Amino acid sequence: MKKRISKNIEWPILICTILLVIIGLIALFSATQNAEYDEFKKQIMWIAISVPFIIAFVLVDYETIAKISPVFYVIMLILLVGVLFTEPINGATSWYVFSSMSFQPAEFSKIFVIIFLALIMSKMAEKGRKEISRPTRLLILCIILAIPLLLIIKQPDYGTGLAFCVAFIMMLFAAGIDKKYIITGFLLLAITLPLLYFFVLPDHAKKRIEVFLNQDLDPRGAGYNLTQSKLAIGAGELLGMGLLKGNQTQLGYLSPKTTDFIFSVIGEEMGFITTATIVIIYVILITKAIYVAKTAKDNLGSYIAIGIAGIFLFHMTENIGMTIGLLPITGVPLPFVSYGGSSLLSNLIMIAILLNISGRRQKAIFIE
Repeated sequence: MKKRISKNIEWPILICTILLVIIGLIALFSATQNAEYDEFKKQIMWIAISVPFIIAFVLVDYETIAKISPVFYVIMLILLVGVLFTEPINGATSWYVFSSMSFQPAEFSKIFVIIFLALIMSKMAEKGRKEISRPTRLLILCIILAIPLLLIIKQPDYGTGLAFCVAFIMMLFAAGIDKKYIITGFLLLAITLPLLYFFVLPDHAKKRIEVFLNQDLDPRGAGYNLTQSKLAIGAGELLGMGLLKGNQTQLGYLSPKTTDFIFSVIGEEMGFITTATIVIIYVILITKAIYVAKTAKDNLGSYIAIGIAGIFLFHMTENIGMTIGLLPITGVPLPFVSYGGSSLLSNLIMIAILLNISGRRQKAIFIE
């Protein structure tokens, strides 16, 4: 059994992940030299912590994980409620802090919300492909998503909330939802976006959107980080200024340089060739995740894999897009590259689940 799993595993996914982690460690090493490499050391520690989790999530059949996902879904809801009563960090109540360590439940909720949604959707698919397009069934799925989504927005963490939405849309599309719901959804989005902007978004979020639309609006205030990011990436040119030699990075103009703007650090010190390579690696990773969804042995595996692909697609697009001024800044980390224990561990677990699904398929199977 283990031999067959090893044979079927989509190894390029693991290779892409390892390459991104290595690039991230190199960037963190350079970005943290003035802080005694504190975050670099912690990232290595989190990688070591992640290894047993990766092994466990590869070896335990994903069907077994899906069966217990309702329990983890409830646990995640409890943690998401509890974190709202913690002390704010940078204006957000998103972390449980234990001494020098922190835990962000929103990151792990991505995993179990996707798996739980996939479980319910696969049960619906057993009764017929059109079952998911019934209004009552669709409402159930929306409620399952909406509860953790609203708790995450309450923190506030709009970036993670958007990642949930992208993953959910891709899962519905893969499940064959009726096109009329897709059209209706886009119409509702077009109507509600202005209302959300004027009546729901806090002032700092509105300011970020205004700066995105007019980047010269507040260059020394809300637009400062974006200005420094673009300067850093532009200064790197083709080959970069060299490790430990980036002006914006080493002189402290770029912030937060180990998380949100790690791509800018890489652009400044390693240049366009490295940043372009990173984009190519992500494209391969996401493409392979979609391929795993297409070749999964059942609907459950297909829905989980496409949901994970949606998470990675959003994070990659949003983080890189915001650092070069093509998208508003939302504080979304770059998977496997940005510093962050919760983010790294949750992303590596999702990679393990993709390997799990691919190892238990038969490559001749192709889900239409």
